[in-house]
Amino acid sequence: MKAILMTAIGDSNVLIEQEIAEPNLTTSTEIKVRLHAAGVNPVDTKIRKGGLLYPNAELPTVLGCDGAGEIVEIGTNVTDFKIGDKVWFCHGGLGREPGNYAEFTTIDQRWASLMPQTLDFQTAAAAPLVLITAWGALFGRGDLQPEQTVLIHAGTGGVGHVAIQLAKIAGARVITTVSSLEKAAFVKLLGADEVIFYNETDFASEVKGLTANHGVDLVLDTVGADVFKASIPCTAHFGRIVTLLDASHLDLSEARMRNLLIGFELMLTPMLRDLHAARDQHVTLLKQCAAYIDAGKLKIHVSHVLSLTEAQTAHDLIEAGHTMGKLVLSI
Repeated sequence: MKAILMTAIGDSNVLIEQEIAEPNLTTSTEIKVRLHAAGVNPVDTKIRKGGLLYPNAELPTVLGCDGAGEIVEIGTNVTDFKIGDKVWFCHGGLGREPGNYAEFTTIDQRWASLMPQTLDFQTAAAAPLVLITAWGALFGRGDLQPEQTVLIHAGTGGVGHVAIQLAKIAGARVITTVSSLEKAAFVKLLGADEVIFYNETDFASEVKGLTANHGVDLVLDTVGADVFKASIPCTAHFGRIVTLLDASHLDLSEARMRNLLIGFELMLTPMLRDLHAARDQHVTLLKQCAAYIDAGKLKIHVSHVLSLTEAQTAHDLIEAGHTMGKLVLSI
C-alpha cells in the first residue's frame, strides 16, 4: 500500500511516499480500515521536528493521529462493527502504532466510533483530535458551566473553532481573538458573542471592558506562553486557565493572588500512557459530538483538502500558520 513515511527528524522533506506492506489483523477484536482521509494536526509537525513520543520508538514511521475510512475486515470477536461501516478515530501516529497517512490501518474496535452520518470522509478525518481536545479543555479541566464567560484564543484554529461551538452548546458566553475581518466573520457564524482583534488592541484590556472589569471565568489558551501570561490579569478571581502548551516556566504570582486553577490539556496522554478508561471517554465524546453534528449543532471547517502525496505541503501550511479550521489528506 502507499504510505507517507517520516524517515528522519527534520523539515517536511523527511516525509517520503513509499510502498509498504498492508497491515494485518493481529487480534480477534481488531478491525481493518481502508482509509479515505487523514487529518493533519500541529502535533504531527512537532513530532516530525522533535522526534517520536514513545521511548525506544524507531524510524521510519507513519504519522497522523486522525483517520476516517471504511471497514474492510473484522476480527472473529468484533461485536461493535461490521464490514462496510464508516468509522472515525484518533489512533496511532505517535511512533508506536502506525498512523493514518496511509491507505490502510488496523485498530482495536474499542478505539473506533461510527462516523457522523452527515459528514464525508474528509471532514470526519479532520475532527477527532480537536473535538477531544476542546471538550477536555472546556469541560474536563475547565469545568465550564452555563452562563459563564470563556475567552477562547485563536478562535479560527482547529481547536478554537470547535471550542467556540461546544461552549455555545453548553450555554456559555464566548469571547474569542482573531486577526482579520474575514476571521471575525467566520467566528461570528460559529456563535462567538464578542470578537477581539489581538493584533490591534490589548486583548486583556478589551476583555475587562467586556466583563465590567470582572474578567472571564475560563480562558482556553491554544497559542503559547506569552498569551497565557497576558491572560492572567483578565481572568476572574477564582477562575480557571487551561492551556494546550507548556507554561510551567512562567511567573505565576498574579495567578496565585487570584486563586486561579491552572489546567493543562494534552489529549494524547491516554494513548501515550495506555490509560484505557480515559480513551474510552474519548470514544464516548466522539459519539456525543457525532450526535451534535448530525443534528446541525456542530460544524467542522476544513480549509484545505490535499492528496496523500502532498503531505509535505500540508505540514508547511500548518507551520506557516493563519489557516482557518483543519487540513486533511484525501487518500
